[in-house]
Amino acid sequence: MRKISISQIAFFMFLLLVIITLGVGTTYGLLGALPLGDFRGVVLVTAGVGFVYLWAMAIYRAFLRVMPLREGELANGSREEFAAQVNILFYLFLFNSLIRTHFLPVPIMRLVYLALGARLGANTYSAGVLLDPPLTEFGDNCIIGHDAVLYSHAIEGARFSLARIRVGSHVTIGATAVVMSGVTIDDGAIVSAGAVVLKDTRIGAGEVWGGVPARRLR
Repeated sequence: MRKISISQIAFFMFLLLVIITLGVGTTYGLLGALPLGDFRGVVLVTAGVGFVYLWAMAIYRAFLRVMPLREGELANGSREEFAAQVNILFYLFLFNSLIRTHFLPVPIMRLVYLALGARLGANTYSAGVLLDPPLTEFGDNCIIGHDAVLYSHAIEGARFSLARIRVGSHVTIGATAVVMSGVTIDDGAIVSAGAVVLKDTRIGAGEVWGGVPARRLR
């Protein structure tokens, strides 16, 4: 794993300070003067957490517009690596606890993934985990089963690379399946529960894949 530098940490911590300041300020600006009664503390804390996450998503998307994630191998010390490492810090400190929880209903998780930059077609939902939403795209009418994991990054020793996951329409990814970076899944395909789809695999339209590592079953 490549070390996260002091400059990357400092930059993220600055953004985090801005996020918390805006979240707390918004909470008190909108709710501070209201007569909330005995539950005032609970209401303010709950609202504060919600506003912090809303501001975190807005600032995260603004960060990606300035420093977008680039596909390919990331050179050590490059601008592309800086963006990718700060992106990791956003997830380690903020978003992992949000997207890996089973507390939020699946329809709400769709909105969260869209807010984080995923491209999800109509009637596409995930009960699994999309670890790199900005580099994940799905067509219409897809379902991702419980505890399936899709990630568009590859960290192999000192090597660090990004590759988009592209999924067509009417695709089913089974529970606990793993889909690695650079995978393409065409329309109507099925990835069986528990399958591990290796990097850069292409699954054709209508094919059924399963196993560890995944292979075409029919």
